[in-house]
Amino acid sequence: MRFLLLNSILLVGLLSGCSSAYKNLQQTNGDVHCITKFRPQFKNTLYSTQVDVLKHHLSGLLFFKQMPDSSLRVVFANEMGFKFFDFEFTKDGGFFKHYMLPKMDKKAVVKTLRSDFELVLLQPDLSKAQIKRDKDYHYTVVPTEKGNNYYITDTTCQELVRIEKSSSRKPVVKVWMQDYTAGVPDTINIRHQGFKFNISLQRVQK
Repeated sequence: MRFLLLNSILLVGLLSGCSSAYKNLQQTNGDVHCITKFRPQFKNTLYSTQVDVLKHHLSGLLFFKQMPDSSLRVVFANEMGFKFFDFEFTKDGGFFKHYMLPKMDKKAVVKTLRSDFELVLLQPDLSKAQIKRDKDYHYTVVPTEKGNNYYITDTTCQELVRIEKSSSRKPVVKVWMQDYTAGVPDTINIRHQGFKFNISLQRVQK
């Protein structure tokens, strides 16, 4: 009897551990394009930046620069001008690595940073997006290769609450962009859920 009870407890634990964090969302109607209003209007925008990766800490200035061809350069350097990385995001969704600090120049690191900043730039392919909801929020759900991206707003899509990049059942990255001024968020926070890889940006007013 005790053996059967133990097995039942383990089975319940296993099933609950495998359940999706998004299982209670319900399909609803709505305009998937409403989230485009939250797309940051970066021109020449500077942020004081803190990056924590495992036991390593980097601080400096991150610069978003709109180029004449409508591509966007993202450059992170310390206060002395020592560059950590220099990325380019093209208008058509392309990506180019101009520079990466050799100690950081690992395929997984570049891929992670690219994915993180693509969330911030908020330019998803909405052709297969759908709207879901719970009692508090609306979720614009955009399918990805390994899960979904969730753009979470209030029920009237007037406030961006956060963005979540998920696996098939749980968030793996969360992004907050808050206190917009002239289309640009004053604070941006990126938090990975499975390991310590966090980026915090505070806008520097010129």
